[in-house]
Amino acid sequence: MSLAAPTLERIVDCVFQVAAPMDIGETPLGRRRIIPITSGSMNGPVLHGHVLPGGADFQLLTSATQSFIQARYILQRLKGEQIFIENIGMRVAAPEVIEQINQGRQVDPALVYFRTTLRFETASPRLRWMMESVFVGTGARYPGRVELSFFRVT
Repeated sequence: MSLAAPTLERIVDCVFQVAAPMDIGETPLGRRRIIPITSGSMNGPVLHGHVLPGGADFQLLTSATQSFIQARYILQRLKGEQIFIENIGMRVAAPEVIEQINQGRQVDPALVYFRTTLRFETASPRLRWMMESVFVGTGARYPGRVELSFFRVT
């Protein structure tokens, strides 16, 4: 038996405005940084709205080339519905590229592997389907912002 390969359906493109990282320091697991999410926007074939302040990315830098992403934030549609998102993934690049990112410099997104998986939670009956599908994301880090595109795995 051969099952059909899944495909990806673009759901939304997001731009997150971020504040300077809070460096917790070196822990037994790696260097912990918390990056506050201050605002943002979302536009796409399915969702339109903005990012509410108060979210954050709880990064763990485990080596000179890899960091693990664990972000939590809330999106609010133009229609008022709110969506809580937990976004977990990784960012991998050459040590010199990671160092440039950590210094707040712009790098070519093609030099960075930045992928995530997402879990959505909402009280909206119209958006319940988001809690019943698998989603993946791809991202890019720029000075002062992060851009992510989310896809539903069909």
